[in-house]
Amino acid sequence: MKLSVKTLDNKSAGEIELSAEIFGLEPRADLLQRMVTYQLAKRRAGTHKTKGIGEIQGTTAKPFRQKGTGRARSGSLRASQYRGGATTFGPVVRSHAVDMPKKVRKLALKHALSAKAASGELMVVDAADVKSHKTKDLAAKLDKLGITSALFVDGDEVSQQFDLAARNLPTVDVLPEAGANVYDILRRDTLVLTKAAVAKLEERLK
Repeated sequence: MKLSVKTLDNKSAGEIELSAEIFGLEPRADLLQRMVTYQLAKRRAGTHKTKGIGEIQGTTAKPFRQKGTGRARSGSLRASQYRGGATTFGPVVRSHAVDMPKKVRKLALKHALSAKAASGELMVVDAADVKSHKTKDLAAKLDKLGITSALFVDGDEVSQQFDLAARNLPTVDVLPEAGANVYDILRRDTLVLTKAAVAKLEERLK
């Protein structure tokens, strides 16, 4: 499949041939949902914690005798029904990460790229480089291109000037090709790839 290439000044820079096995698949919503869940679960800290009965400071003595009082039996004032007592079945420190095979993760990235191509939200630029690091100048260029929310993916490294210029735009993200992932692709309206990024992604996913 062919796609026209633009410059950041919204001028034509020829065409590029995109691999159909990476950008031309029928998008699978179930696969994308699994991948987003995997990514969000993996980045959770899992440091939430409440105290169990063995961690509460207090007496270990039995509050009153077992029988004869007419009250329900009780073995500790640190139990959850008492004020200042433990939390029953509270959260503990753990990992929220789920397993997902590498081949499935790779396939999900292909489907994310294909989903953007199929919906017309994929754009290819010749290079993501600017002369000025001023956010105002980059915002003007993006306005010409009709971009309000976008993820820019460059080659091995992101231009420092471009990165600085995009940093203060809240709906614009910039990543090198190695950092391209399903969640960041789907959370922005437009996916903007440089020619270098296209070459690297095709090399990585074939």
